[in-house]
Amino acid sequence: MLPTRLAVAIGLAGSLAASPLMAATLHVGISGDPASLSPAKITGGVWEEDVLRDIFEGPIAIDAEGRIIPGAAASWEIADDGKTYTFHLRDGLEWSDGEPLTADDFVFAYRHQVDPATASNYAHRLYPIVNAEAINAGDEPLESLGVESLDDGQTLRITLKEPTVYFLKTLVLPFAYPIPQHVIEEVGDQWSDPANIAVNGAFKPTKWVSNTELSTVKNDRFHDADAVTLEGVDYTPLEDKNAGIQRFRAGELDILRDYPAAQYPRLSENMAEATHLFSSLGTYYYVFNLKDDSPVADARVREALSLAIRRDVIAEQLLKGGVEPATTLVPPGTSGYEAQTQPGLDDDIDSRLDRAKSLMEEAGYGPDKPLELTLRFNSGDEHRQIAVAVAAMWKPLGVDVELRNTEANVHYADLMEGDFEVARAAWISSYDDAQNFLQLLSAETNNYGAYQNDAYNDLLTRADGEQDAAQRAELMQQAEALALADYPLTPIYTYSSRNLVDPSIEGWADNALDMHASRWVHLGE
Repeated sequence: MLPTRLAVAIGLAGSLAASPLMAATLHVGISGDPASLSPAKITGGVWEEDVLRDIFEGPIAIDAEGRIIPGAAASWEIADDGKTYTFHLRDGLEWSDGEPLTADDFVFAYRHQVDPATASNYAHRLYPIVNAEAINAGDEPLESLGVESLDDGQTLRITLKEPTVYFLKTLVLPFAYPIPQHVIEEVGDQWSDPANIAVNGAFKPTKWVSNTELSTVKNDRFHDADAVTLEGVDYTPLEDKNAGIQRFRAGELDILRDYPAAQYPRLSENMAEATHLFSSLGTYYYVFNLKDDSPVADARVREALSLAIRRDVIAEQLLKGGVEPATTLVPPGTSGYEAQTQPGLDDDIDSRLDRAKSLMEEAGYGPDKPLELTLRFNSGDEHRQIAVAVAAMWKPLGVDVELRNTEANVHYADLMEGDFEVARAAWISSYDDAQNFLQLLSAETNNYGAYQNDAYNDLLTRADGEQDAAQRAELMQQAEALALADYPLTPIYTYSSRNLVDPSIEGWADNALDMHASRWVHLGE
């Protein structure tokens, strides 16, 4: 049985446009517990960005359709040389505790991100800025960062070391959010606890019970507070998404993010108006640890493991067509880019398996001398099912797989520490640019397997500074083809955004980035 609110909503779907808007709390099921509410301390999970997007705002923001709009800055200019970005902040900005918010808070935040003592997972995102990388390495003082507060704190100027055409798009990410210097100076690292935190987004955290619930209320000092109709947003971490479906059906959740792909046929039949499926820019992949003592340090082994994975079986049978098989790191459909296929993945399965077995024999493995391998994944039925299926696909190669799962925050923390052999990972793009995926093989934090290729890095560096769109795409395509031929990771499927959304909700818009700030959402009766 559908819950009363959902059943009524479905029955009145045709008249929703005329429904009065309710000031109520939105209940959202997310994929995990945030590691922190500090933008510098999160691990990079989509669920963390979902929360932080609601409580903070950078110079720019995104609308319900996922398009860039003015955020804390009312306007901006980019100099003709492509290196100087000038943001004019809105008049009268305040933190949620009533203190003025100025460009000084942005300067403080960006210095905090690149400070080596912070150990931020997002510091590399600031590397296009003058001296950011050197500061993060401990070679330059914080004050040398190319970020300035001008005009008594009304203007923020960011100076890049070279033109970087994708840089503006990245400013929707948490690294670009301001943080409250006045609170940090008073309570230190405890500043992001709900009891202390000051925010500049549409909602303010009030209570956080780890792995149970994170509660927020409307921030009346948000610059667009008059347009926010919700009283608050409550987030429930649900790594067991089948349990999340049951809670949605029971009316305990208004939105469930990322329902299991395999459930799409059943959900679309039984709850058609609530079930959303939309093509998105995201890749689900397995990453290989390339350290010298790793059992997958041998490129022949990595190639064999990649060739043996039957992506069509995973996408079409296991996940019931809710996703598309992936042969590229950069998802097809990324603007102005032709995604490059990992070598061999276009061949028929028999040819792939023959080569995979031959490669394993060359590397010294086979049924009589098995390769013992640990495959890690974060908790969730879908991740487990895929891992079990892949382990079975690797068995004929002479691979004995031990499966190991942990909760999402622990899983990704271990990946960043290099504590794995083969591991499940995923990247959902927060901006439509191939660079956001290619940096996964060069960044210091999200390059989990520690892939290092000077030629690859050089191509990306040249692409970052290239102003001609076609030339830039060509450089990135060369980089993707070069890296995938080394098999540092293997793509498994291309994401579709999968959300259950109560039909009474207004203001929700499916978009390729699967970004949904709660400020745009309204609850009807």
